[in-house]
Amino acid sequence: MRSLVPLGLVFASIASAQTPVVLRPARVFDGQTVHPGWEVVVRGSHIERVGAVGAARPAAARPAGARVVELPGMTLLPGLIEGHSHLLLHPYDETPWTDQVLHEPLALHVARATVAARATLLAGVTTTRDLGTEGAGYADVGLRDAIAQGIIPGPRMLVTTRAIVATGSYGPTGAPEWSLPLGAEAADGVDALTRVVRDQAGRGADWIKVYADYRWGPAGEARPTFTEDELRLIVAVAGSSGRPVVAHAASAEGMRRATLAGVRTIEHGDGGTAEVFQLMAAHRVALCSTLGATDATAQYAGWRKGVDSEPARVEAKRTMFRLALEAGVPMCFGGDVGVYPHGDNVRELELMVEYGMSAHDALVAATSGNATILGLDDSRGALRAGLLADLIAVDGDPTADISALRNIRLVMLGGLVVREP
Repeated sequence: MRSLVPLGLVFASIASAQTPVVLRPARVFDGQTVHPGWEVVVRGSHIERVGAVGAARPAAARPAGARVVELPGMTLLPGLIEGHSHLLLHPYDETPWTDQVLHEPLALHVARATVAARATLLAGVTTTRDLGTEGAGYADVGLRDAIAQGIIPGPRMLVTTRAIVATGSYGPTGAPEWSLPLGAEAADGVDALTRVVRDQAGRGADWIKVYADYRWGPAGEARPTFTEDELRLIVAVAGSSGRPVVAHAASAEGMRRATLAGVRTIEHGDGGTAEVFQLMAAHRVALCSTLGATDATAQYAGWRKGVDSEPARVEAKRTMFRLALEAGVPMCFGGDVGVYPHGDNVRELELMVEYGMSAHDALVAATSGNATILGLDDSRGALRAGLLADLIAVDGDPTADISALRNIRLVMLGGLVVREP
């Protein structure tokens, strides 16, 4: 992957001058449907028009002075929206999570994150929801703002800062005599939870993340952490500031409590049952299944994918995902990237298809679906007039073969080209 020099500067100057740019691919995916022979007109940072070309839209009808860019054989579509990332983490086969939290200095976290942000953007992800800094404090707020100000390249970010855990439930852990730095912020009960939610919001969180359960059972199994009343309190306090809540939950009971408390999305869902998924579907709570993280950590543990039989946890994840699909749960594209390399975001979509979703539906989940789930559908996730010109072009048709998303040829963020054909 290479960034632009001459072409990028040309496009930047065009966009700043409000000169329209006409993009002519073989087909347009508008976030729901494929349209052969359509074109997209971009003016400045937004989409001006989307529609057919040819007899129904002769070239003479294009905006005066428009620059036409041919994208032969390519599909033009909205930039991908990643629902679960950790830009301040790097793959666990490089450094275990505990060592990253305890031993890596903040400056190193941030330096790595700038590289991760660029790789993410060049992979076609133009918006990402980052779900916790894992010991790096509020560095996600600065990273988000640096990208927004054009200081570093990267996707638009929604951030959750430190995330909230129940006392005694999270790591790193070690000798009980010592209080080790944690990968999230501990709080319990009405007063402490109210203060921490408000404090994280005040320090720049766009969303509030809570761990509704964690692996703190007697045998290390996932068990609920907060009571349903505590979760309701978190949702109410966050909601009063206009912020939705996302819940880590891998046990059926943690998922049930989080759903009834009113969270917007549930992450992981490993222990989900048919009954819990029916409840989520009824409440329109979305699932970010993070298939990529389970796939990656199983391989780190020695599983030779394609050679060995699937480990039990991978089989269980596959079963869980199918139960959620059958129940009609809104599906969020979010792979827990950071556990595996940034820029490999498409891994999650490939697994969603492998586990039973159609390529078309997976692509919807990564564009207009996530825009709706994350409350962004008034600005991105689709191709229609008035939305941000966050666009990508790929060789082939990803609604037929989701792996076509690995063939990124063009990335445009707010009308500026950041990766050229």
